[in-house]
Amino acid sequence: MINFIIKKFIKDYENINDQKVRESYGITASVTGIIANFLLSAGKIVTGILFNSISVTADGINNLSDGASSVITLIGFKISGKPADHDHPFGHARMEYLTGLVLGIAVILAGIELIKSSFGKIMNPSKTIFSTEMIMVLVLSVLIKLWLSLFYKKLGDRISSATLKASSTDSRNDVISTLVVLLSLFITEITGFEVDGYAGVLVALFILYSGYDILRDILNPLLGEMPDEKLVEAIENKLISYEGIINIHDLVVHNYGPNRYFATVHAEVDAKENILRSHDLIDNIERDFAREMDINLVIHLDPIITDDEEINELRSMTEEKVKSVDERLSMHDFRVVKGETHTNLIFDVVVPVGYEIKSSELVNLIEKEIKKEDERYFAVVTIDKNYVSTYMNDIK
Repeated sequence: MINFIIKKFIKDYENINDQKVRESYGITASVTGIIANFLLSAGKIVTGILFNSISVTADGINNLSDGASSVITLIGFKISGKPADHDHPFGHARMEYLTGLVLGIAVILAGIELIKSSFGKIMNPSKTIFSTEMIMVLVLSVLIKLWLSLFYKKLGDRISSATLKASSTDSRNDVISTLVVLLSLFITEITGFEVDGYAGVLVALFILYSGYDILRDILNPLLGEMPDEKLVEAIENKLISYEGIINIHDLVVHNYGPNRYFATVHAEVDAKENILRSHDLIDNIERDFAREMDINLVIHLDPIITDDEEINELRSMTEEKVKSVDERLSMHDFRVVKGETHTNLIFDVVVPVGYEIKSSELVNLIEKEIKKEDERYFAVVTIDKNYVSTYMNDIK
């Protein structure tokens, strides 16, 4: 059924890197969610009112908020698919995150209102009428929501959409909340104890948690989360695969929306190589990344001396000293400036994210280790932060 919908309504559905195709996935998912949730909402609200069940009505209002969220998601995908313009040169893809943010807030507000209504039923209980029609509506809701959860997840995974994955989680939580309502109806019918209000509170708590879960997943990319490890590994492996690139460092990846990346990196080349040839190599790499990985990559050229025996020995010694302080550290941009009374060893040290030692203290530790080798060596250290991963550090 899911594959049928994808093939029927999404043209060129396999080309998921195309923004128009991505937009079609989002629109298809949103329209499906709107139709399903509004039908379920109408059925539950009418049934809940007729048979005096606050928990069933609450579950219906939950579906109504899901339908409204699908409308917001639809608008978000339409806006995020717009091309870059004068005011938004990086495009509009981040709008998908913003609509997810609105979705999460809307779900939490709905949960708060439902808690208020459910407490009212607890304080002023009234008899819930048990009926076959109500049971049938709830069972049908469970089946439809299970399918919707799988539907959203498959489409969300295919286009790497945080919003659709959030909708999948929300639908899964709706299944749990509806099962709670079903259980409460049977408990009331069997025992005679009115638990409808308590079930309404449980449903509201599920809704609140669902809203929190959505906000957590959406806020991470908005705040600037670590890029996907597989993407970073692919970028690094591709860069060092080019003949003429000795090593890379200072890779930074910026996310301007799902599958829209801008990146910068420093690439080390042999200093004795012709500068025009090295520049041509860098231009070719940048074009390859734009064409093959759809990444806007800017490369800074770092020429390094490779055929000076003394400098190579000093570089190896310095790397050993840095590693002796902490195995997680790595070094790059090594230079040597000789004087009559001392020699400056100039280099950058990359520290892991959240490194526990202060930069000034770390520099002192490295300086002490180098001084043990020779008092005439002076370390001029710049501390760099790692904004992607420890992958390259691990393989050096």
